[in-house]
Amino acid sequence: MRVQTAESLSAKVFIEFIALIVRNRIYNLLKETMLRLETRSNFMTVPAALRELEKIEMVRRSNGQYRLDHAVSKKQKTILSAFGLSDRDIRVIATEISNLLVTNQSLRNMIDAKEEESYGEDTFDNFD
Repeated sequence: MRVQTAESLSAKVFIEFIALIVRNRIYNLLKETMLRLETRSNFMTVPAALRELEKIEMVRRSNGQYRLDHAVSKKQKTILSAFGLSDRDIRVIATEISNLLVTNQSLRNMIDAKEEESYGEDTFDNFD
């Protein structure tokens, strides 16, 4: 591998290891779903599934709102079902992302704010 330091090599190997774990999980989920299907689907391989899911995209409308560009296709619904998701989940997530983009927030800020609100709520409730 072309790296300058041992630390860089270690980091690169670690990232590749994590990527392999994620890819293997995707492969196993797709394989389980394919076994349940009656017909053999060519789009249930990892590269084909990722290519198909990349087609789910959001566009900015003239009113500043972001929306899904197209409806989720039957192939995409099948792939999403392998991951325990539905087209409704995708629409909800797209709406949340749109709201964040319109208000110039990040998902991390929203999560941090929710954690701060709930931090210590039940810690000092009992003063007796």
